[in-house]
Amino acid sequence: MKKEQTIDYNIKTTWHAISRMYNQYGQKFGLTASTGFVLLNIDVEHGTPATKIAPLLGLEARSLTRMLKSLEEREFIYRQPDKKDGRSVRIMLTPLGSKKRELARKAVIALNEIIIEKVTTKKMETFFEVMDQVQEIVDDKHLIREKIKELK
Repeated sequence: MKKEQTIDYNIKTTWHAISRMYNQYGQKFGLTASTGFVLLNIDVEHGTPATKIAPLLGLEARSLTRMLKSLEEREFIYRQPDKKDGRSVRIMLTPLGSKKRELARKAVIALNEIIIEKVTTKKMETFFEVMDQVQEIVDDKHLIREKIKELK
């Protein structure tokens, strides 16, 4: 099987192309694809617990910590003790962070609208069904380990 025919190759190369496009767009606003996605995953009104952001984005805690520190230094976010759980910290958007979040939101909506214009509804439904199934398969670690054993 050629690499171009594997599912992971196509997902990864497409994601890298999307990420590059977002990085090029965001560059003039001081955003990257990663920082934009972090901002998009912060609740505008109530903030988001710091511990919830990494899993939403598939990031390691260390990577997120560095990114949050950078966003805080650039005054896009601030940390606020959780009123309900004093041990927890909520990540809040500053007014500047809200503006940057809106720029990221517009970029995501624009890409989605263009894709929806160019790809039929039926194909989009199939795409989401397939991606859901791929996610379920990836989440089932046991299934993958067993298949790898078969291949030895």
